[in-house]
Amino acid sequence: MSRKRRANRPVYLIDGNRSPFLKARNTQGPFKAADLAVAAGKPLLLRQAFPADAFDEVILGCVMPGPNEANIARIAALRLGCGEATPAWTVQRNCASGLQAVDTAAERIRHGYSELILAGGVESMSQAPLLFPDDFVNWLGRLSTSRDLPSRLRALARFRPHMLKPVIGILCGLTDPVTRMSMGQTAEKLAWLFGISREEMDAFALRSHQRLAAAQARGNFPGELTPVFDHHGRAHERDDGVRPDSSMEKLARLRPVFDRRYGKVTAGNSAQITDGAAWLVVASAEACERHGLNPVAEIIDSEWAALDPSIMGLGPAHAIGRLLARQRMKTADIDYWEINEAFAAQVIACQRALADDAWCREHLGHASPGEIPDERLNVDGGGISLGHPVGASGARILLHLMRVLQREQAQYGVASLCIGGGQGGAMLIRRHEEAAS
Repeated sequence: MSRKRRANRPVYLIDGNRSPFLKARNTQGPFKAADLAVAAGKPLLLRQAFPADAFDEVILGCVMPGPNEANIARIAALRLGCGEATPAWTVQRNCASGLQAVDTAAERIRHGYSELILAGGVESMSQAPLLFPDDFVNWLGRLSTSRDLPSRLRALARFRPHMLKPVIGILCGLTDPVTRMSMGQTAEKLAWLFGISREEMDAFALRSHQRLAAAQARGNFPGELTPVFDHHGRAHERDDGVRPDSSMEKLARLRPVFDRRYGKVTAGNSAQITDGAAWLVVASAEACERHGLNPVAEIIDSEWAALDPSIMGLGPAHAIGRLLARQRMKTADIDYWEINEAFAAQVIACQRALADDAWCREHLGHASPGEIPDERLNVDGGGISLGHPVGASGARILLHLMRVLQREQAQYGVASLCIGGGQGGAMLIRRHEEAAS
């Protein structure tokens, strides 16, 4: 179909769905990433007023697809019935891959390249591979190219047991290759820079669990989350990393993980290793009219920022500050916030940075936009209690923000994440006034 391309068309969020976020428990989880993407997508597509092959594109964020999941977006699109003629492609921006997928979809629609896009994110962190070290790989290569018995025996004689020590893929992925710092070490640095105490971090973590437990008690995220069923027929119905019985006393007993002698960052005040998937339907006004769609929210603007990788957790402060400045808005103009909880220290540092006029003038070039109030931030929990499947979290926080604005009949929301490698992303959305409550 021929389309007239023009800039600055409105872009709408129509609907979305996600899987429960399932905590990794030292074994492979029941779902590969593609399985999760399909399981989360099927209920969403079944309730739409258009067929699955009506999408112009499918865009999926994923950081660590499995070896049999090359271009996982295409695999998911075909399994969801989006049709052989529907292009599908995968994007990767570390922790913000899911948000990047939606932002890319919005730009494609805004400029007239597409009208209707399925976008989201997925990660099965429990399926991250165990790798062989380089010396074993090289030894295996020499053995495989040996053509006679003497050369094979010489190759075999070079084997050493230490060659079989596995390389843990998930730890490689959570370590910055430039600074050689783990993500937890970057959080420790922020705690030191902003004078954040262990008690403040644990209190933030406790609040995350309490808010998620309360949200589950109210109805487990209606219109956002549907159960998924594994190959044994077991239903996974809710985010299972929540600890309703958590307390400051229990959190205080946990030892620091990343700086065992002086540190403050523990497993309790960090995001959990988790599997999950989330999708959103993104559409133009023309697609809404053609299919009779009722938008829930409009994507107003987005911002991507970069900074020193050793303080990557401040990425949201950089992205949010620039986004608000461009829109001539203050934090008080935003009704609800979703900032991914990679670490309690990281979110608290972003709050303090944006409220600090001197920091904002030095790093953003303008005055402070104001403080992000706790009561408007991650009102139903976040990555510490829900988990942080890195490719999916950006799509999840945007989906939930959309539902919060709808539920509370509020106007503006901002979703934001820090990004390993020293980046930050933020997206501003506005509830569509005609959306049903």
